[in-house]
Amino acid sequence: MSGDIPIDAGRLALLWQLSSRAREAANEAALAFTVVNETQALVPYRQAAWWRASELLPGAVAAVSGLPQCDPGAPYVQWLSSVCRALSRRAATPRDDEQQPAGSRPFAFTAADLPDDLASEWSAWWPAHALWLPLMGARGRMLGAVVLARDDAFGIQDVALLAELAHVWSHAFQAFEPRDSAITRALASWRQGKLRRRALVALALICLVPVPLSVLAPAEVTAKDPFVVRSPLDGVIERLDVQPNQPVAAGAPLFSLDPTTLASRDAMARKNYAAAQEEYRQTAQLAVTDDKNRLDMAVKKGKLDASAVELDYAAAQLARLRVTATRAGVAVFSDPNDWNGRAVSVGEKVMLLADPAHVELTAYLPVAENVDVTPGGGLTLYPKSSPLASYPARIDTVAYRAEPTPDGVLAYRIKATFTGATPPALGMMGTARIHGRWVPLAYYLLRRPLAATRQWLGW
Repeated sequence: MSGDIPIDAGRLALLWQLSSRAREAANEAALAFTVVNETQALVPYRQAAWWRASELLPGAVAAVSGLPQCDPGAPYVQWLSSVCRALSRRAATPRDDEQQPAGSRPFAFTAADLPDDLASEWSAWWPAHALWLPLMGARGRMLGAVVLARDDAFGIQDVALLAELAHVWSHAFQAFEPRDSAITRALASWRQGKLRRRALVALALICLVPVPLSVLAPAEVTAKDPFVVRSPLDGVIERLDVQPNQPVAAGAPLFSLDPTTLASRDAMARKNYAAAQEEYRQTAQLAVTDDKNRLDMAVKKGKLDASAVELDYAAAQLARLRVTATRAGVAVFSDPNDWNGRAVSVGEKVMLLADPAHVELTAYLPVAENVDVTPGGGLTLYPKSSPLASYPARIDTVAYRAEPTPDGVLAYRIKATFTGATPPALGMMGTARIHGRWVPLAYYLLRRPLAATRQWLGW
């Protein structure tokens, strides 16, 4: 600097002293006080101010000369803040004879360089000439600016000394700034055009990466082709002879119906049969000597046969009160207390007899999650009781109509056969991941938002 512009040794000594004072400042307030007050020993001026820039909020004047503290509500400070914001916008705009903005270089200005609303108040606050001295930080970011005003124009030596001192102030103010967060550094890198273009291209390529479309659905391991045990008669269940999930052998008793009503019918049938038999015997004896009784004997015989049929039917009904297993399996039903004393009608399902080694998967696909599942597709069961286990399966059937599930959700019922060597246990519950077709990643992420948007907009 001194090689191009001759500067006397005294001013250089003052420059060195002010630089040392700036480096030794304990905090930002002390540094700002030194900048706006002690610099007058190097370059004479009437007024000075330190304006702190901000990326998110409008900048504000943080220190003015001659005052220990700056009142942001004072009229002078408010006018000065507006002037600094106008000058910062002008500094960021290149002039006609410049290839790049002059934001990092100091420049002199007068009232004629300001907007009319600010220039009209110049004479009330400032002398004729002023100097804008920007302080730049890392990556070309403006930390703020020091504004000096005096009656005479600033000379070349004054501007050169202040520009050199501005570099020292910039480093000093940066030391008191909070360290940039990861988000701030990322945003700063994003503002670089080359990096932004690369990130957009990478994002577009990632959105086109094919991924398998899959959805989750609640699922349960159920018996395949179970035998349905139904009530043989209308009646009331007296007791259950098995417990849920109990293995039973063929011929083992399962449950019994209350015999009270049928026992009464059987007793009445027996009495009717005995009475008919006695009437027939008497008629047969009289028919030996009386032709009229011989004719009544055929009627009594018919009544006797009818009583016998009623007796056989009542006995057969009593024999059906005790239901036994027609084949071996596991008894599948709900709580026994829900069945004891419960009235059932003929043909009503009471329980299932299932083969534990012959199971299938039943999944319930919600309507909102339907991804055009077809038979032959794949799915995987992730049981809740075994977080590290999984069971692959192949879809056999898909219900064409959605039905309410026990939880009240409208869903399609899906049946699948396990393809692994070891099937899961009967009754195991979990979540089934149903695999669909391959789609771009963007479609996978935006499928549900797009569907909701179309329903809301109606297109």
